[in-house]
Amino acid sequence: VDRVTDSAYDLFGDEVVARVGDHRLHRSQLQNYIPGGVSAEDSTALAAQYIQSWAEQLLFLDLAESQLSKEELDVSRELEEYRRTLLRYRYEESYINERLDTLISEDEIRAYYQENPEKFRLDRPVMKVRFMIIPADSRNLKTLKKLMSSDDAQEVIAADSLAFTSAIRYVDSSDSWMDAMMLSRELGTDYESLMAALKGNSLEMPDGQGNLRVAYVADMVKEGKTAPLDFCRDRIRDILLNVRKHALMSGLERDLLEDARRNEIFVVY
Repeated sequence: VDRVTDSAYDLFGDEVVARVGDHRLHRSQLQNYIPGGVSAEDSTALAAQYIQSWAEQLLFLDLAESQLSKEELDVSRELEEYRRTLLRYRYEESYINERLDTLISEDEIRAYYQENPEKFRLDRPVMKVRFMIIPADSRNLKTLKKLMSSDDAQEVIAADSLAFTSAIRYVDSSDSWMDAMMLSRELGTDYESLMAALKGNSLEMPDGQGNLRVAYVADMVKEGKTAPLDFCRDRIRDILLNVRKHALMSGLERDLLEDARRNEIFVVY
C-alpha cells in the first residue's frame, strides 16, 4: 500500500487533517493518494493539492444542496441510467475479452489494404529518413552529411558512430515510415517550413541557435498517393479487430433478443 512519508505525517500530526463543515478528511485517505518514496517536499505539495481539491468538491456539493430545488436534487434517474450503461459496458468488455480472436494474419491485413486503397490516401507525405541536429560549425558536418546520405550499410553505420560524438541529436528512421508532420516536430519546425526546405531528397535548416537541422530522405511517398502497407499495418489491425468486436456484439444482441422472445421473457403486446 502506498504511504505518506514520515515528514508528511509530522506535518499533519492528528488523524483528521482537514474539515469542511461536517466533513472530515483523515490521514488514511491521503495514504491512498500520495505515492511512497517521494521526498518530504513533494509529498507535502501533493497532500496540499489533494486537500484543496477535496475541499472544493465538498464546498460545491454543500452549495448545490442548499441552493437547488427538490426536483433538481433528485438524480436517481440519471444514476440509474449511468448504472445500466456502466454494467452493460463492463459485461460487453468481459464478453469480448473472453471471445475475441486478436490474431490478425498478414494475409488478412494485405487483403484489406488491397481492397480499400481509398482509405489510405495520404494527406501528407511519408518518408524513410535520417536526420540530425548539429552545430553549424562542426568540423564533421560535411562528412556526416555524406555518410548519412549513403546507400552503403557500412557508411550508414559510420554516420551513426560519428554522430554520437558530433551531433546534438541523430536519428536513423530509414527502416520505417514517418509522417512528414512528425518529422517537422522532431526537427523543431513547422510542416510548411520543412517542405519548403526540402530540396530533392535532402534538407538543411538553421535553427537560429547556431545549429543546423539536416535530413536525408531515403524514400518518400507523396500526399495523394496510397500509403505504403508498412505505414498502415497497425491501423489496419485495429480496424479488423474493431470489425470483429462489432460482429461479436451484434451477435450477442441478436441472440439475447431471440432467446428472450423464444422463452417469453421479452414480450411485445
